[in-house]
Amino acid sequence: MDKKVTVVGAGNVGATTAQRLAEKELCDVVLIDIIEGVPQGKALDLMEAAPVEKHDAKLVGANTYDESADSDIVIITAGIPRKPGMSRDDLIATNMKIMKEVVKNVAT
Repeated sequence: MDKKVTVVGAGNVGATTAQRLAEKELCDVVLIDIIEGVPQGKALDLMEAAPVEKHDAKLVGANTYDESADSDIVIITAGIPRKPGMSRDDLIATNMKIMKEVVKNVAT
């Protein structure tokens, strides 16, 4: 494919985003997450479904940002959900730290 999109965050939203991009044959997809094995496993699952879904998009999972080089678009879905007893301010502060780290890594 001509285009490459990186999705940072391989949770439900990130994996579904990667799935839809691939199924619509909009681009090749790099799925990045900090949890070892998760993005690789989800990318493999999506690639194995390619013949059934009739697409030829390439999906790659990674724990580093090396694969994201030359991406046309980066979609960030990384973050944590609100936990019991956690204020919205705490959630914003935590996710802001995550976002800063992701943007720093994507920009380099």
